[in-house]
Amino acid sequence: QVQLVESGGGLVQAGGSLRLSCAASDRTFSAYTVAWFRQPPGKEREFVAGISWTGSNTYYADSAKGRSTISRDNAKRTVDLQMNSLKPEDTAVYYCAARKFSYTSSATSSYDYWGQGTQVTVNS
Repeated sequence: QVQLVESGGGLVQAGGSLRLSCAASDRTFSAYTVAWFRQPPGKEREFVAGISWTGSNTYYADSAKGRSTISRDNAKRTVDLQMNSLKPEDTAVYYCAARKFSYTSSATSSYDYWGQGTQVTVNS
């Protein structure tokens, strides 16, 4: 069972950038498809970006396209989400999720493992 720990959240002004990182405990992390989700206050959790277990394929929600980049370093067992041009509506708790040996899905129910989340707050 893989444990995921997010870091990198914080308070930022609109237009600023943040880099979130998801660190995994499992030595077979390279076999996991990983995604970032977020949950704004009072709203449901939603897909932000995902990366295949090989790292060769990436996927983004429309809200993240052009502003975010997901990447992974399997040697370090990390998946990062670089977010630029942040907006107040990006304020949310951001979660890292993983599933083993499968395609990237935007559905929360598809993922078996979740981190505890990291808060991102964007001030206008």
